[in-house]
Amino acid sequence: MTIIVTGGAGFIGGNFIHYMLREHPGYRIVCLDSLTYAGNLATLDPVKDHPDFRFCQVDITERGDVYKIFMEEKPDIVVNFAAESHVDRSIEEPTVFLQTNILGTATMMDACRRYGIKRYHQVSTDEVYGDLPLDRLDLFFTEETPIHTSSPYSASKASADLLCLAYARTYGLPVTISRCSNNYGPYHFPEKLIPLMIANALADKKLPVYGTGENVRDWLYVEDHCKAIDLIIHKGRVGEIYNVGGHNEMKNIDIVKLILHHLGKSEDLIEFVPDRRGHDLRYAIDPTKIKTELGWEPETKFEDGIKKTIEWYLNNREWWEEIISGEYKDYYKRMYNAR
Repeated sequence: MTIIVTGGAGFIGGNFIHYMLREHPGYRIVCLDSLTYAGNLATLDPVKDHPDFRFCQVDITERGDVYKIFMEEKPDIVVNFAAESHVDRSIEEPTVFLQTNILGTATMMDACRRYGIKRYHQVSTDEVYGDLPLDRLDLFFTEETPIHTSSPYSASKASADLLCLAYARTYGLPVTISRCSNNYGPYHFPEKLIPLMIANALADKKLPVYGTGENVRDWLYVEDHCKAIDLIIHKGRVGEIYNVGGHNEMKNIDIVKLILHHLGKSEDLIEFVPDRRGHDLRYAIDPTKIKTELGWEPETKFEDGIKKTIEWYLNNREWWEEIISGEYKDYYKRMYNAR
């Protein structure tokens, strides 16, 4: 079995490659990544010399490069993680998100149509559903929840989902889609909430929290997500969407305080900054469908997952310190220091 994984030098894609090579001996994994700011080859260091792994620096919008790899590798499955994914960056520069998240998806599916595959899997997000009110804890996103996007990022991901379903219907492409809640764990890029708070706390820097920090997210440990995708690409029904949630709803401010507590740091480091434009209030996924059909459930409780995540960042400082010493510094100043 040969699997092309796009965006494999990123957070979730990298974890997925580690997981698949460990859990499926004999599978060949081919990683396509353009190594933009969030792609980090160091994430793939543990597998770079694996005999069943190949890395290709490729932009998925470059049709000729993508087709060449398909001709060489003749993949059975494609899992598309490749995406611009940070909401704040999408507000700053939406066109980049449309290019990668929509046109890149189309290029990958066109390659699948031309060269043939058994399954094309699109990794999406619960953000395509918009948000839920904070005072209605009985409401959850299901696969039938209407799309209602809030940012250029979520709009680009919703567009890609719709394109996948159109290819399935029009061309018979064997597509599946998963929509996950917020992931956390090893190799998480330091602009995201949890790794940013860990890095700042360790440096005794201010921890910028949007608004009052009351926004709620459903947190999913990244390895649990990898297990879900593994099940979907092997056993999921073609043409179906599967919601993948962690059953771990937390307020942003509570997560920040929890991180400070684990690191023995003062809550005085918390600094509230003006809220993000169009900031979604609450995300919460109902994963009943994937549990009923495929037997998947999240295995990692948040209190265990956050401890493992903090421990990873403590033990792998070189990985993230190298990132924040570069271009990210300029971005961080633009996003938070001016607020």
